[in-house]
Amino acid sequence: MSGEPVTEATGGPEGRNTLRKRLLRGIAVQTAVVAGAVHLLWAWPRLGSPPDARPYLFLAGSALAVAVGVATLRAGEYRRLYALGAGTLGTFLGGFLAWHGTGAAAALSAEPLAIVAAVVELVGIAAFLALFRLAPPTSVVVERRNRGENEAGTEGEAES
Repeated sequence: MSGEPVTEATGGPEGRNTLRKRLLRGIAVQTAVVAGAVHLLWAWPRLGSPPDARPYLFLAGSALAVAVGVATLRAGEYRRLYALGAGTLGTFLGGFLAWHGTGAAAALSAEPLAIVAAVVELVGIAAFLALFRLAPPTSVVVERRNRGENEAGTEGEAES
């Protein structure tokens, strides 16, 4: 046996509900929801600040992060969904670094919510990328769904 992990894409028995994938999915969902909540907590008291658009962007980003978390919990193994989760959290983190530039370390140390957000975003990015790597290609998942196979890749009744 090679050192490569056996996944559904290679025809192996590993399905969506293996312990590793459930753990990673739980971490990814929790980090997406916590990142959304932290950004909402920061943005809410700052709404109405005319020169600063960040609170409104944070509201939209928070809604997207929570939606991705819910979809990750309820949907099948879609690589595009996992990429969206990693990208959303990465955008929050990259935006912070871009906004503060060389003063990012000072801004991070001055704001407790920023520390929580940065740690949660890094963990979430890692979880979403691990899920991405373990998931079969989206075309395989869609094909199985169209053929009426269940999550484990065996024949079964199609869910409606």
